Amino acid sequence: MDDARVFTGADKALQAGIITKIRVENFMCHSNMEIELGDRVNFITGQNGSGKSAILTALCIGFGCRAKSTDRATTLKEFIKTGCSFALVHLEIKNRGEDAFKHDVYGDVIILERRITESTSTSVLKDHQGKKVASRREEIRELVEHFNIDVENPCVVMSQDKSREFLHSGNDKDKFKFFFKATLLSQVDDLLKSVKDNLDMANGEVVELERSIAPIEKELNELQGKIKSMEHIEEIAQQVQLLTKKCAWSVVYDIDKQIQEETARLRKLEERIPRCQAKIDQQIAKVAELQDSLDQKKARSGNLMESVSEWRKKKNELEQKISMATKEKFELEQERQRKNNNIAKIAKQIKLLEQQISEANEQQMRDTQAEDDEMERKLRELQDEIHVAESDCQRLRKLEDELSERLGAARDELRMINSEINDYQKKYDESQARIHELRLNQTHKVTAFGGYKVSNLLQSIERNHHKFRKPPIGPIGSHVALINGDKWAVAVENAIGGLLNAFIVTDYKDSLLLRSCAKEANYGHLQIIIYDFSRPRLQIPNDKLPQTNHPTTLSVIQSDSPTVVNVLVDMGSAERQVLVRDYDMGTTVAFNQRVPNLKEVYTLEGHKMFSRGSAQTILPPNKHARAGRLCSSYDDQIKNYEREALHMQEQGREVRGKKRSFEQRVHDLQEELQNAKRQRMGAEKVCMSKTLKLKDLKNSRAAEAINSSVSNVDDLQIDISKLESDKNECEIMCEKIEERWKEANAKVNEQKALLEELRELAKADVDALEKASRELSQIEDELRHADAEKRHYEGLMQQKVHQGIKETKQRCKEYENERKVSYDKASIICPESEIEALGGCGDSTSEQIQAHLKRLKLRLQQESLRHQESIEELRLLYDKKERKIIKQQQTYKAFREKLSAIRRALDKRWSKFQRNATLLKRQLTWQFNGHLRKKGISGHIKVSYEDQKLSIEVKMPQDASTSNVRDTRGLSGGERSFSTLCFALALHEMTEAPFRAMDEFDVFMDAVSRKISLDTIVDFALAQGSQWIFITPHDISMVKHDDRVKKQQMAAPRS
Repeated sequence: MDDARVFTGADKALQAGIITKIRVENFMCHSNMEIELGDRVNFITGQNGSGKSAILTALCIGFGCRAKSTDRATTLKEFIKTGCSFALVHLEIKNRGEDAFKHDVYGDVIILERRITESTSTSVLKDHQGKKVASRREEIRELVEHFNIDVENPCVVMSQDKSREFLHSGNDKDKFKFFFKATLLSQVDDLLKSVKDNLDMANGEVVELERSIAPIEKELNELQGKIKSMEHIEEIAQQVQLLTKKCAWSVVYDIDKQIQEETARLRKLEERIPRCQAKIDQQIAKVAELQDSLDQKKARSGNLMESVSEWRKKKNELEQKISMATKEKFELEQERQRKNNNIAKIAKQIKLLEQQISEANEQQMRDTQAEDDEMERKLRELQDEIHVAESDCQRLRKLEDELSERLGAARDELRMINSEINDYQKKYDESQARIHELRLNQTHKVTAFGGYKVSNLLQSIERNHHKFRKPPIGPIGSHVALINGDKWAVAVENAIGGLLNAFIVTDYKDSLLLRSCAKEANYGHLQIIIYDFSRPRLQIPNDKLPQTNHPTTLSVIQSDSPTVVNVLVDMGSAERQVLVRDYDMGTTVAFNQRVPNLKEVYTLEGHKMFSRGSAQTILPPNKHARAGRLCSSYDDQIKNYEREALHMQEQGREVRGKKRSFEQRVHDLQEELQNAKRQRMGAEKVCMSKTLKLKDLKNSRAAEAINSSVSNVDDLQIDISKLESDKNECEIMCEKIEERWKEANAKVNEQKALLEELRELAKADVDALEKASRELSQIEDELRHADAEKRHYEGLMQQKVHQGIKETKQRCKEYENERKVSYDKASIICPESEIEALGGCGDSTSEQIQAHLKRLKLRLQQESLRHQESIEELRLLYDKKERKIIKQQQTYKAFREKLSAIRRALDKRWSKFQRNATLLKRQLTWQFNGHLRKKGISGHIKVSYEDQKLSIEVKMPQDASTSNVRDTRGLSGGERSFSTLCFALALHEMTEAPFRAMDEFDVFMDAVSRKISLDTIVDFALAQGSQWIFITPHDISMVKHDDRVKKQQMAAPRS
């Protein structure tokens, strides 16, 4: 059974035992074919008749498989290609790493060749250079056993015929044979039965041999009795007299020994009193110190939580202020830029006007009054157009500012929507994780109290159960149930949740053994409680319970184990924890009513309230607590979380739709803002061009009319004054905007500094809160351990020390009275000095001496009547028969010892076989469900070793709302093939081999089932550490690409 090991799925490929190359000559349909294989997953595909299955057959034949076992031929010569005289199978095996087979002989590659002729077949082993090393069958068998290669095992090599038969068969006995053979149980069962039959036959023969010497042993014993009786009749008489005297005084001496033993025991018990009391005082002081520290830590944790909450609120306010100040700063920068641009334009216009004035002073009037009137009309029209253009510019600037504000608001709203989407997604992921955890707990309830590691720990405890004084109890949560529904589930878990994962043992030795089992199962930080299992269930008086109408933790739970209830009372104070409906009721009970014997109050929402002296502490619910572990059914919780996840998904979908609309809105606003900017720039260009045109007209008028130059100069001076006034006004506005920008910038920097300062201040409180939580948990563990140690030493003092002293003194008094009576009786028979002269009574007790005396008297009476034969003749006859029988006895004794050793080994192996068979049956169902779950199917495998039947039952997704379980014969071909394939993969995980091969594994499958099956097989194969060879005539393009997956196409068959 030791060979049926399970892979753990190493990422690193095997370095020894895998096939790197297969080459055949004149084998079946191939004249000369060579194929190289990858270290992990290989797919070989091709049309029917291309010789794919011949590769698998060559692999089996190469490792010594018989022709009939391949289901392709009855004799080896039938594998020789028609028209050829021989066939050759050439296999190259990788031989590297620590598992290499005789690496110093063969090197990195072992070549195995099998040559088949019409009359015989030979196998040869060669090294990596092709040099022949061995050809004996023993050497090849040693190679196969070293790499654990069993090509006749269907889980190692599944041929085309086996695949079709296995995937299409609905017979439960056929499936059981497949399972029994694939897990090597069949091989071990046959071997153990054969050994048992041979052992029974050998035992029968030894019994017959022992019976044959029984008459001689009887005669020898009779002769020995006669000789001894005749030799020691007189000695017996003397011994009878001596033993009579010794018997009388041995009673006195036995009593003296008992008195000495009791005195020594009394002295040892009295010496233990100070040590035990010191231990008790030490633990009492430690418990008081830890309790004070615990109360201080709890109070500090409550204050820190309130402080951290205030810090977070202030942080949010500062972030909002920074956002508003940054927005104001950005708007002021834009306004300042526009004003600076206006100032530059005005300065340019002033410069042009000054130039016109200079030119106008130098020109003369050349035109008439009519021309002046015409020029004035044109100037007025152009001035009106300029005013219209400036109005358009102002309107477009205002529109641009409005669009910029709307775009900023839309972007802020979009950021809030993204944050909301992330929150919904996080809540959805948390709900899905909780659903997964609850479903796992629903399948294996014990995993709710420690996860998958507790299952490994329980298996380790089962393997070592004979080493424990008493089997450990745990986890405690699996032995506790709620009374009258799940109403108080959250409150109870907050009250005793720290003890639900703990294990209980009866003494310190068992705790060390359990700690080693936890280390073996990789279960760190296991909480172990030492408690006396023999103590009955504690009966708590009413005056020791909280005087209130509200229930306590102890009143709403039940357990079949008295030890579990006692631990919850002694370690968790469950009888002093009161449960209430809501927060207000909790504060009333905890702080206002002053209820006697009350330790803590818990609400339905998970609040914890207690008072220590004048300090009143309220701890909020733990958001990360794993509630619901004590519920009788997980279905309601799973449905609630599913509804919550669906609600979160719908909310996320709605918010994503809202996000898309806001993204479109932002995009539209950006386009509108760009259009507004383009329109504003166009309007400014039009305004500027008309202004320049006006200046040109004025310049031309000044040049044409010297007489009107003075009036033109005055107009230009007015225009310059107006422009300078506008320029001064803009500069004043710029200075104001600059001051506002500096104030906004200072405000932003100030708010950021305050935020950083707040973060630094809050960091200390957050770190202190985390540290206080860890210290609180550590102090609670130390307090429980110290309290258990104190009770242990108190029980030791009361039950063993004081009680032992009382009983010992009583026995000493009884022994002294008994000695006085016995001494008087012995003095009548003979004085004590005579017994001392003879050496006393030795180490024999009075009972032994009395029994010996009785036997001697009886023997003396019997032997006195027997004096017929000569003692010399009896001695010669005795010696002759003794030599003969001793030799035979020694021979038969050696036989019996060997057979007994074989019987013990067989019983041990048979027990291990049955235990492993049971574990393999459970493991098969777990792994079968794991593969079915990838298609949304669940199932169960029933294995009956008595009836030799294996049945597969599956539950399809469409049956999820009912409890219907359908047999595989009621499924479609694809569904039945997929479920049977999952059964085969589950068996693969339970066997070990360096390589595995499957031919036409996807027959009877539809496209969907084949896709899921291929993904399942590839993922499974990549997770394993061995080499895989898959042969199929179907398309494998749907197989995912991976460097560890190698695909090869066989050439099409020739017509």
